[in-house]
Amino acid sequence: MTSNEIRQSFFDFFESKQHTIVKSGSLLPDAPNLLFTNAGMNQFVPIFLGQANCPYTPGRAADTQKCIRAGGKHNDLDDVGLDTYHHTFFEMLGNWSFGDYFKKEAIDWSWELITQVWGFPAERVYATYFGGDDISEADLEAKELWLRHLPAERVVPGNRKDNFWMMGDTGPCGPCSELHVDLTPNGDCGAGMVNADSADCIEIWNLVFMQFNANVDGSFAPLPAQHVDTGMGFERACSIIQCTQNFTDFSGVISNYETDVFTPIFNALAEMSGKQYTSTLPADPAKQTEQEAIDVAFRVIADHIRCLSFSIADGIIPSNEGRGYVLRRILRRAVRYGRTLGFTQPFFFKLADTVVESFGGAFPELVKNHARVSKTLKAEEESFNRTLDKGMDVFDAILGSTKSKTIDGADVFKLYDTYGFPYDLTELMAREQGMRIDEDGFERLMNAQREKARADHASKKSVVLAEDGGFDADATPFAGYETTQLETEVLDVIDGTTVILKQTPFYPESGGQQGDHGTLKADGVEFRVTDTQKTADGVILHTGEPVSGELKKGAAVTANVCRGRRDKIRRNHTSTHLLNAALREVVDSSVKQAGSMVASDYLRFDFNYFEAVKPEQLREIERLVNKQILKNTEVATAEMSLADVQKADDIQAVFDDKYGETVRVVGIGDFSKELCGGVHVSTTGQIGQFRIVSESSVAAGIRRIEAVTGLAAFEWAAEEHDLLVGLSKNLSVKPADLPERIKTMADQAKAAEKQLKEMQTKAAVSNIDGLVDKVEKAGDVQVLASDLGEMSMDALRQVLDGLRQKIGSAVIVVGSCNDGKACLAASISDDLVAKGIHAGKLIGQIAKICNGGGGGKPDKAQAGGKDGSKVGEAIQAVAGIVEQMNG
Repeated sequence: MTSNEIRQSFFDFFESKQHTIVKSGSLLPDAPNLLFTNAGMNQFVPIFLGQANCPYTPGRAADTQKCIRAGGKHNDLDDVGLDTYHHTFFEMLGNWSFGDYFKKEAIDWSWELITQVWGFPAERVYATYFGGDDISEADLEAKELWLRHLPAERVVPGNRKDNFWMMGDTGPCGPCSELHVDLTPNGDCGAGMVNADSADCIEIWNLVFMQFNANVDGSFAPLPAQHVDTGMGFERACSIIQCTQNFTDFSGVISNYETDVFTPIFNALAEMSGKQYTSTLPADPAKQTEQEAIDVAFRVIADHIRCLSFSIADGIIPSNEGRGYVLRRILRRAVRYGRTLGFTQPFFFKLADTVVESFGGAFPELVKNHARVSKTLKAEEESFNRTLDKGMDVFDAILGSTKSKTIDGADVFKLYDTYGFPYDLTELMAREQGMRIDEDGFERLMNAQREKARADHASKKSVVLAEDGGFDADATPFAGYETTQLETEVLDVIDGTTVILKQTPFYPESGGQQGDHGTLKADGVEFRVTDTQKTADGVILHTGEPVSGELKKGAAVTANVCRGRRDKIRRNHTSTHLLNAALREVVDSSVKQAGSMVASDYLRFDFNYFEAVKPEQLREIERLVNKQILKNTEVATAEMSLADVQKADDIQAVFDDKYGETVRVVGIGDFSKELCGGVHVSTTGQIGQFRIVSESSVAAGIRRIEAVTGLAAFEWAAEEHDLLVGLSKNLSVKPADLPERIKTMADQAKAAEKQLKEMQTKAAVSNIDGLVDKVEKAGDVQVLASDLGEMSMDALRQVLDGLRQKIGSAVIVVGSCNDGKACLAASISDDLVAKGIHAGKLIGQIAKICNGGGGGKPDKAQAGGKDGSKVGEAIQAVAGIVEQMNG
């Protein structure tokens, strides 16, 4: 059976048992404490906890759940590639009972599927059950049910670790039974190999019987309803069925990677790289043979492209925080392993096509989001390639100067801090060399950098802390949602510059919104507030300077927020919400906020995206936001429980953040709903108008939009108008004709540039006879290597083709500089190719001199480099390299 047939047969079987076939949940989990969906049960937790009613009749379901275990508690990342079964991404087949059937049906159906439908040899199957301990009794019911199918010697008791499942320290729990399969050639592993972490006897299916509730005091009480939760590793099932040729031959390699789950990716990778996968496993990761290293790279890259493709399709974008950072690490790890296969240019993103083709039928979200996946991967890969090239050069230099088996923490920090080279890649590369890194030394330098950053940040704040670092005050009640003026009392004054109030209308800087300014007034006393901050304990600090008199502790004051500044901030903050919603509607529904700044004069919004937002998209975003402004929609706020927010699918929230049990939701009609503690206009009409002033990149995968509102938007439009009118006068055309006029000028410039290149090419081609006279000998091989000065790659290729026609047996290499970058091209005559001189390998070596790379066929190749000034040096190296190749 193919993998698609195996998956479908699982569905068909349980559909015949009255199960509803449920779509896989997203890899982006609802639970705030999870980085990724990591188990089949994640989407059903609300049903198990009684927070949601079971929607299926009868209460049965089956599915295949996309899972990632590459961060947090469940992390298999470092093991991927080194064995036959570890993955960052995998599918979990499962069947579920929500208060419906229980142990008998679950056990009988699992036995029926694997032995009667799929044909697993019954004599190779073992079952486990919970054998009991001093906390809980043995699950003898499950044991007796298994004895109806298996002899006693293959029904094995297990301990609490292996055979008792708990959702957490408290909550639903219960015993579980596992099915294990004997994969030894003769089928004689014996019960002692069960749960012994041996590849000769592996677990394939786990049946969890939820029948207890774990209480805080450690006791267990029966649940009102009993549930079944099962999970089968899809890739493992495929490996056993396919690698044994439907159970007829257990003598070969049984590996998840030897199935059609992975072979299409391997085939694409082999075609791209020219390398072949041979199934070897390294006995020692630090002493890999060349072929072992190639096979590890195949497995890593194939695993990682599945993980990244499925994640991005579900809207999780590589970034510098949280789950996005985990994905970025995985992608960079794959690109690094690509170097083992000879890739120096972006290659990883191309494999997404194969993933979509292989899995798109079962997971239509891959097909729907194919373009997003490919573009995101390509942008990330291109960005990291620049870092990787330099980082690997520096790493090699460090390795060459290191006498011990430990790489100094200062060197690791230098790679990270100066060259942006990820710590985990340095650790991986060191491990491959049989070395370790000075982790403690690295952490000391990192902590020193963090402390310096915190000190620098603190120095910019005009906040004077008490000597003990805290304040003898409770959290300050904030009343600024209802009013901007308040009669209150001074609780404390610190150094005459920082005031703590009993209650305040001043909004403290938070969530990207700047703190309020204003005044504190009493009889004959005025204090100007120029910044408002909040401590970790919730104390709001009003920082500024006295204007007249001196504020005293206990004084009654009138707190006045600057209304004009607050109104500008309110307009900008509500516009930020509108912008966020419009971005998701126009650009991509997976767009996620990555930071913001709400000031009085402008707003700034950072978001995860892989490429620049197109001008027409920016105009459409502006149009949508201004349309909402013109509707004068009410901006409503409501307090909600975090649990209710997590159930809702229309509220934007960053669940990586920490929230309390109750949160504030800001809603703008049906257009936008977000968690937000900031201040807002009461209706969108108060914003006036909205204009985007810039869109740019601020980091890899992070874009930034800056915008203005109200009068500032009007002034921006007026300046644009004045610029347009001035430009039209200078070019003597009407404003409406400017686009056509500018296009004409651009076309003329392109035509002139094209004409210049054509002249350069003609001049170079006309000088071919002169170049032929420069042929020299490198041993017994004719070599022509020449630096042709300023010339495009197209012109360089034409010269090369002309030289090939003029010269018989020879190695020909020509180079040029184009816009500061190196261009290199090589040709080898057939007789010299037969002697082992390879154009692709030759060009790759000399391209390194120009800080570049490339390759090609044995007889013809080209390459590029970042440093055009090194072309002459590269050309001079040709003869020596040819002599080495010629032996």
